[in-house]
Amino acid sequence: MSLKSRIEAVLFIVGKAVTIEEIAEILQENPDDIEGELAELMMDYASRESALEVDDESGYIIQVREEYMDIVEKLVPVELKPAVLRTLTVIALKEPIRQTRLKELRGANAYEHVAELLEKGLISRKKEKNNRSYTLKTTPKFAEYFKLKGDTRTLAKILDIKNPPENKEETQVED
Repeated sequence: MSLKSRIEAVLFIVGKAVTIEEIAEILQENPDDIEGELAELMMDYASRESALEVDDESGYIIQVREEYMDIVEKLVPVELKPAVLRTLTVIALKEPIRQTRLKELRGANAYEHVAELLEKGLISRKKEKNNRSYTLKTTPKFAEYFKLKGDTRTLAKILDIKNPPENKEETQVED
């Protein structure tokens, strides 16, 4: 079993960026030897037509190449920043909700959050008749992603929320 293969196994299993020193400690090998084998491993991945690469931006990690991320995003659950997740929660608990009301509750960043949630397919937006605002609500993809059966009462029950907050002070949280 070569040192390079053992390093590859560590990078694969750990699943997060690790330093040369951490790899050396795990494998009980000299850091200089690790560094040389890592360079060779990186060249190996770079030279083949693989969907994977060894990246060294913030430590060493095996990851999917950027050009394959569209495939990954279809298979791996969407990750949301806490502020966007909070906005999604307000939409889910108050749906259907006007986008202008959401802005009142969540602040000016709500528009950016809505754009991201629309892009990820977690909410839908419908133009109101005779009004400039939009109505927002969650999609089946939202229910599937959060493993909800039924409506937002299920979500309220999971979150142990008796009455969803009505005013900005109760709903707006630090982002």
